[in-house]
Amino acid sequence: MNETLNTQASADAKQQRGIQSLDSTGELLTALVAAGKPLSLRDLAAAAGMPPAKAFPHLVSLQKIGLLGRDASGCFEAGPLALELGLIGLQRLSPTREAEPEIVDLAATTDMSVATAVLGPLGPTVVRLEEAARPLHVSLRVGTVMSLVNTAIGRVFAAYVADDVRHGLLAQDHLRLAGAERAEIFASPDVRSAKLAPSYADRLAQIRTHGIDTALNKPIPGIGTLAAPVFDHTGSVVLVIALMGTAGSFDSDTQGDAAKTLLAATQRLSRRFGFVAG
Repeated sequence: MNETLNTQASADAKQQRGIQSLDSTGELLTALVAAGKPLSLRDLAAAAGMPPAKAFPHLVSLQKIGLLGRDASGCFEAGPLALELGLIGLQRLSPTREAEPEIVDLAATTDMSVATAVLGPLGPTVVRLEEAARPLHVSLRVGTVMSLVNTAIGRVFAAYVADDVRHGLLAQDHLRLAGAERAEIFASPDVRSAKLAPSYADRLAQIRTHGIDTALNKPIPGIGTLAAPVFDHTGSVVLVIALMGTAGSFDSDTQGDAAKTLLAATQRLSRRFGFVAG
């Protein structure tokens, strides 16, 4: 029995040993991804911490198989095979599934409840709630559709969706949780007008600038919320994640520790979904 276990352990150890030259190749690819732009041989080798003479054969092989290409100036960039592999990976990603570990970790590290929402056919819809160690007794439930005007989750979606999508959703905002009437949303009573009320337009502009929104005692008295977006590789908002806590102890500062923790999580997810800032 012991001999069998030892043999298995030895076999596992051998399987885990990689090919050293491929490890070096991986370092070059990692350095190129980290740079986020085409690099010359010298710059790419330096970023990977190896001499150009050592890096060059690896790069030639990567070109041959299509993982790398070279632009007009001779710098190395992603090749057609790399692009195809990236698209396959992106197509397999499920934002709600991939966000699960981050949501659980957020609740544990902040001791706050966490809500995740997607943009459904009726508007921003809560699809996941992770309660803190001390659950909040609130009316928010999975399936709740949030106002685009009077909730932090809804305003974040409103800040990033296309103008025509936002206008269509706002027309029905009075039907949602804490929904707003037309007079609160648009600058004109004319039903054909798409011009937003100045205060609301300014709020959406602030969200786009800071990447986060906050709400205290609204829509739920005694509850504070911080909400931030998650983007995909096209730059579209696919999720909004919100931290929720009791208003008396809730850090609503968009520059505070809770906000920074939330933004770090949403930015990690956005990178995972292929989003490149700027």
